[in-house]
Amino acid sequence: MLAFTNSSEKQSPTVIGAGCKLTGDIKTDHTVQIHGEIVGNITAETIVIGRGGVVTGEINTPTLFLHGTLNGTAVVNTANIFSAAQMTGELSYKTLNITCNTGLECKLLKRKGDKHE
Repeated sequence: MLAFTNSSEKQSPTVIGAGCKLTGDIKTDHTVQIHGEIVGNITAETIVIGRGGVVTGEINTPTLFLHGTLNGTAVVNTANIFSAAQMTGELSYKTLNITCNTGLECKLLKRKGDKHE
């Protein structure tokens, strides 16, 4: 049985499932979970790129959880990078949490103020 949200529920996540490929941009005030592939830009309150998830584009979010692959630019307050994560491009952050054995091959930029106050 599937559970659906309605317009009165303000916290329903957007989920891109495994095997799904989306070309285009996503902009939401909620969480976006990516288990498939997105070619485009994502702006959301929280972005979770799961193992097997691939994003090619620009990420803009207060909180990023990266378990999969990100190819592009990310502007975040807090980046949580886990052991299976892969990233190329540029990561602009205020707080960076990295577990061991990640595949980061990107430029890291520590920010002090500005975006996502």
